[in-house]
Amino acid sequence: MKIWISKHKLDMASAAATDGAAHIREAIAANGGAAIILATGASQFEMLDALLAQGDIDWSRVTVFHLDEYVGLPITHPASFRRYLQERFIGRLPVPPAAFHGLDAETDPLETCQRVGAILAGQSIDVAFIGIGENAHLAFNDPPADFDTEEPFIVVTLDAACRQQQLGEGWFPKLSAVPKQAVTMSIRQIMKSRHIVCTVPDERKAEAVRAAIDGPVAPEIPASILQVHASTSVYLDPPAGSLLR
Repeated sequence: MKIWISKHKLDMASAAATDGAAHIREAIAANGGAAIILATGASQFEMLDALLAQGDIDWSRVTVFHLDEYVGLPITHPASFRRYLQERFIGRLPVPPAAFHGLDAETDPLETCQRVGAILAGQSIDVAFIGIGENAHLAFNDPPADFDTEEPFIVVTLDAACRQQQLGEGWFPKLSAVPKQAVTMSIRQIMKSRHIVCTVPDERKAEAVRAAIDGPVAPEIPASILQVHASTSVYLDPPAGSLLR
């Protein structure tokens, strides 16, 4: 695991996007195409902007997979992660991607897990762009996370800390409006990515970052699994990295 602490949040985002873009270009040059995973949430705003600003990427050769989505939430809802990716990334690309596999968990989350999971199972992922939650979750794998399932996507119940984070970030008007379940890419599936680019800003993530990087690898700290990945780079701003040894 490589750790990079920036001087500013925008520097963090630029460095993460530059790293990920280099892996995308390498995959296109070597294989004629690339496949990536995109996370959402407030932590990814600047990184996605910086990734869109990268030059010389033929996005028509890039397949995009969606990391997670709330169960029962329509795409019209402001907190929909499908909507987030369409508005903040897919719709802003200079050309359409080779494919965008969004997660529709509104009516039949299990069918979505099976359908998109079958597509993902036949695809090698070149870069996963992810974050770390305030409770150290990866995607919506809250503690204690399932480190063993081989299913590409699973339905999970969100814990109180995760739901409180979504409220605190302004996605919902009150806690009771935050969905209690989500579809998420599993830990093992994320770990199959050739390269992982993890972007984590803000002081509210500092304890989770400390636990994930300096603590033991354990399901109670889902992001700690990144310690054993062969090619993970973690990009932090100073507040997020403030508790690291």
